[in-house]
Amino acid sequence: MSVLGGGDAAMAVPRAVPHVAMRPLWRCRNCGTEWPCEPARLSLLSEYQGNRTSLIVYLSSLMAEAYGQLGQLNPDRHVNLMDRFVTWARRG
Repeated sequence: MSVLGGGDAAMAVPRAVPHVAMRPLWRCRNCGTEWPCEPARLSLLSEYQGNRTSLIVYLSSLMAEAYGQLGQLNPDRHVNLMDRFVTWARRG
């Protein structure tokens, strides 16, 4: 028998969906905008605080992966991902 009684399911706290990339579309699993979205950027800046070079290397590798996957989905469309993935992290 549960300590909380019959309302256990109603009292369950919904799990937060993290702002991570949904591949191969490279959209945020949480908010649906292009990844990295603003919450993901803030999270990455916090995670890599004091080590911006490593953040840029990490984002550059993700940009290369995204470029390949988005290119397969839209072979006739050239996408410039530098601003989306790297330029914002260089500022500051």
